[in-house]
Amino acid sequence: IRAAERMAARHGDRRRAASLHTMADAGRRFLSFDGRDGGRTAEVFGHLADAGRIAVLVPGSDTGLDHYERFRAGATALQRELGDGAAVIAWLGYKTPGTVSPEALTPGRAHDAVPRLRDFLGELSAARPTARTTLLCHSYGSAVCALAAPGLRTDGIALHGIVLYGSPGTGVDSVGDLRTTATVWAGRGADDWIAGIPHARLQLPFTTLGFGPDPLSKEFGARIFDAGAGGHSDYLRPGSVSLRNLARIVSGGTPTGRTPPGPAGQLPPEGGRHA
Repeated sequence: IRAAERMAARHGDRRRAASLHTMADAGRRFLSFDGRDGGRTAEVFGHLADAGRIAVLVPGSDTGLDHYERFRAGATALQRELGDGAAVIAWLGYKTPGTVSPEALTPGRAHDAVPRLRDFLGELSAARPTARTTLLCHSYGSAVCALAAPGLRTDGIALHGIVLYGSPGTGVDSVGDLRTTATVWAGRGADDWIAGIPHARLQLPFTTLGFGPDPLSKEFGARIFDAGAGGHSDYLRPGSVSLRNLARIVSGGTPTGRTPPGPAGQLPPEGGRHA
């Protein structure tokens, strides 16, 4: 990290250098770090070696080393909400698209991320085979998780939950397409602008535009949780309804508050068990 900081400083990238300087603090714990091409990293919050509950955060667009502290703040808040016996891993394992970019409308970056996420979760499962592990997938990250899910089952990687929040869609039509034994949850804050995007998918000659059905729709088949009144960047805000309910899901509990009508308990044959 120090080497990447020095390189950023030599190139006059003050924002990147400042972010890396903070990351290089001796008290922080990283499972991996690569400063190239926007940056890749996996940082641990809590004590992973003896954690019975593990949450893996998969970020959406505009997440990189230059804006890493925002991602880190959410991971810190979640670990504090979970308390002792839990660990959170902030997994920045792919080059996320810009929010306002063609890449944010297509699944290309998500497909690129899939093998990296599968490899990471395979290593985590081998190291902590008895831990209760949940994927928390924000925004574009929900497409990464959904596209990776069938391969996780093939790899023998057991997840207890997959949570899709602030999602534009996943690139699949239903929970059954995930071919997972995990419980699949979906939630969206009342003030999240993502609710206004079209939930459609158009096949073009060289790519696919859009991500298909709304994960909160009855047809998709996820269990719905109350994500509160916040906006697109508020799900892990300290004190929020969404943070509290995400922590309850990670812990195997039932989310509290008013839950919108949904298909709770109605999972396809290939779908998940209930926590």
